[in-house]
Amino acid sequence: MNATANTESARSLSIAAGPPLSEEPGLGPLTLPGFLREVTERYGAREALVLRAPGGEATRWTYADLWERAMEVARALRACGLGKDGRVGVLMTNRPEWVAAVFGVSLAGGVAVTLSTFSTPPELDHLLQVSCVSVLLFERTVLKTDFAAVLTELEPEIGKAEPGTLRSTRYPYLRHLAMVGDAAPDETIDTWDAFLACGLREPREPVEAGAGTTRPSDTAVLFFSSGSTSKPKGILSAHRGVCIQMWRFRRMYRFEPEDDIRGWTANGYFWSGNFAMALGTTLAAGGALVLQPTFSPAEALDLMEAERVNFPFAWPHQWAQLEAAPNWADVDLRSMRFADAATPIARHPTVTAPKWHEPGRAYGNTETFTISTGYQADTPPEVHAGSSGKPLPGVTLKIVDPLTGTVVPRGERGEICVKGPTLMLGYLGAPLDETLDAEGFFHTGDGGYLDGTDRLFWEGRLTDIIKTGGANVSPREVDEAAAAHPAVKLAQTVGVPHETLGEIVVTCIVPHDGTSLTAEEIRAFLRERLASYKVPRHILFFHQDEIALTGSAKIKSSDLRAMAAERVGG
Repeated sequence: MNATANTESARSLSIAAGPPLSEEPGLGPLTLPGFLREVTERYGAREALVLRAPGGEATRWTYADLWERAMEVARALRACGLGKDGRVGVLMTNRPEWVAAVFGVSLAGGVAVTLSTFSTPPELDHLLQVSCVSVLLFERTVLKTDFAAVLTELEPEIGKAEPGTLRSTRYPYLRHLAMVGDAAPDETIDTWDAFLACGLREPREPVEAGAGTTRPSDTAVLFFSSGSTSKPKGILSAHRGVCIQMWRFRRMYRFEPEDDIRGWTANGYFWSGNFAMALGTTLAAGGALVLQPTFSPAEALDLMEAERVNFPFAWPHQWAQLEAAPNWADVDLRSMRFADAATPIARHPTVTAPKWHEPGRAYGNTETFTISTGYQADTPPEVHAGSSGKPLPGVTLKIVDPLTGTVVPRGERGEICVKGPTLMLGYLGAPLDETLDAEGFFHTGDGGYLDGTDRLFWEGRLTDIIKTGGANVSPREVDEAAAAHPAVKLAQTVGVPHETLGEIVVTCIVPHDGTSLTAEEIRAFLRERLASYKVPRHILFFHQDEIALTGSAKIKSSDLRAMAAERVGG
């Protein structure tokens, strides 16, 4: 068969590749230390971040300040004994110390383990055990949660050991803890200032030299994402993949230094999408991060006005809450320039900037540290055609039959598989050859198809993972928590479509005969065991004879999803 025939054969199958990575414009250094040094050298005196305190006082760091604060963290970590590839947990909301900590870990040669502040005690316990962090940097109080108390309850030795002397059988690698916030009464956990003071005796030259030896292939971060199993999956990513996406998003958004980007989000940077899209985009463009540790709609609007935010980054349900806030009609948002035309902010009476469309026509996963396909901002509808974009540089896609793994003909639906330069190094505890297929592709569990011009059309998940408000929820995790209630005979959780959240979590329960249950009782039970975004919006009760069961006494999810949607809709 000649070359032309081979090309035609390939075009008839659902395989598509983007341009070579070497042809992608705008990429800078592909390590986190290199990234931070590059933006510091470019934008040193410009404001890099701001955090306003409730009283009105503001913490403002320039890029030069950010470098110095990250270096302080790195020196303190080295003084604590952190070596190459040592893991450091970072459990904080979006605040200056979070940014300094993650970059500081990379400068010290370590791996930043980003932990969700939504974690309940059982969830945090699991994350600490599987991540094997040797240092934990955390924010003491987040809303009503005192993490110092939570940690001491999980491991009483934390409340007994002097700083830096912890010997734990529950967390055998954890040696040092430090926290942002008020000191603990027993002073067994370092305050942030005391932790940084540890680094004063550590010379900076060896730290800088070590940072310069970091390679793009080295492990940079460990993020967690819910998957098809009941526990969050730990996903290891290399510096190369993380930094490609940070530089790439600046190009995708078409931001330039003269745009003076001031980016706001209240979504945690401990989720990869927020890290790459909000933090990465803003810093790569020389902008300022306007930090809001926890989301409050009215406070967010006041913050946007006071800090002249022009690049807001929110999930659909947050847009609805912003528009419903009591001060919506009173705030001045004339600074807004890069608010997607479909969001309420773009329609605010004070916003007069030309219509702008974010690069939302994209598809990605935490396993690829966000996007694998996409289009740049302001791509015309006739180009994207409602698709999820074309493969990005270095990326190859294929659509396969989910049962046989055979590549399907072009236009036929199947499972989306991807490989490329941002693909994860692997899952914690899982051999890579059990995660990727023989050709090195990651099978996403998502369904879709490729058209004749290499556009990907994502059509939903072949697995049962629920995406609600931008976060992933494992139904099995919710089911196992609900099944622990003594009155619950069967529990199955499904995602039901929702206008602003995408999907909502709905748990369907068959109670044991002779028991009495209420929806609020189950929700209260689950609030003690699950992060808030995983707690079902609706609890539906069924008699066992109302639903069809499989041979293993499990509820048939397809039938149940339809019944749940009908009840919730009603």
